[in-house]
Amino acid sequence: MTRVAAIDCGTNSIRLLIADIDRGSGPTKLTDIVREMRVVRLGQGVDATGELAPEALERTFAAAADYAEMIREYRAEKVRFVATSATRDARNRQVFVDGIRGLLGVEPEVISGDEEAALSFAGASSVLPMSGADRVLVVDLGGGSTEFVLGDQNGVIAAKSVDIGCVRLTERHLTSDPPTAEQIAAAEADVDAAIAEAGLDVPLERSTAVVGVAGSVTTITAHALKLPEYLPAAIHGAELSIGTIEDAASDLLGMTRAQRAELPYMHPGRVDVIGAGALVWRRILTRMRGLTAGEVITATASEHDILDGIALSVS
Repeated sequence: MTRVAAIDCGTNSIRLLIADIDRGSGPTKLTDIVREMRVVRLGQGVDATGELAPEALERTFAAAADYAEMIREYRAEKVRFVATSATRDARNRQVFVDGIRGLLGVEPEVISGDEEAALSFAGASSVLPMSGADRVLVVDLGGGSTEFVLGDQNGVIAAKSVDIGCVRLTERHLTSDPPTAEQIAAAEADVDAAIAEAGLDVPLERSTAVVGVAGSVTTITAHALKLPEYLPAAIHGAELSIGTIEDAASDLLGMTRAQRAELPYMHPGRVDVIGAGALVWRRILTRMRGLTAGEVITATASEHDILDGIALSVS
């Protein structure tokens, strides 16, 4: 048994998992000790400026300092820190790397989209029962990028990371409150182009099931389920019809930010960007239903994702 700490630093949030990892005779098992999430919006303005904003770095470093204290408190033996889309895109990412190294004493890894996709699949598939015939498409809908990963019980078949995400599309297109029809159409055009790009590398039509991970997907699921609060146990494994998810996503997209803020399961850090996340998830599922000739008619939400994959990858 080894206690590990995994940190996933994305465009919108930075998350920590401290877990005991058991690599005994059976399948590798993670036992959660701590799961934490802070919305720091590291990717603020990166799509437009190409740089990490000083105030975004300050927010992220403050959260990382708190995480460093928790890692010491719970005596994690090994730590892996992974940074994704916003940091990949930033010219000044060395400032971020140096700051994290100073706070945590580990080298933050700015990973490629392909590795991000593989880690997302590893995390999601670690808790998914799969038979030999299953070909599962895991969609990791982030703040700056979205990963499409097709895999089976033997691992990843094909993967592609594309530059669409809830923060990126909010800043690029959905600037009104609520967004206008013209803004929605422009954002959908970007999503359609990204799906087509992903389809060049990933045979999406071969999917027999779709699993969505990350905060946008789980929040849309909470909305579809009309939960009284954010309940991970109710969200994880929830399999809903594509029509139900489309209705929930359309509802969120059409709301004002004030209306979203009143929802009992809405994290304050997602209020302004969940509309774009809903648009992306709705568009992907609509296209998947067409690409698979109606074979994919439901989608499943998972609370286990790249964070679990990072923890499982710690050697």
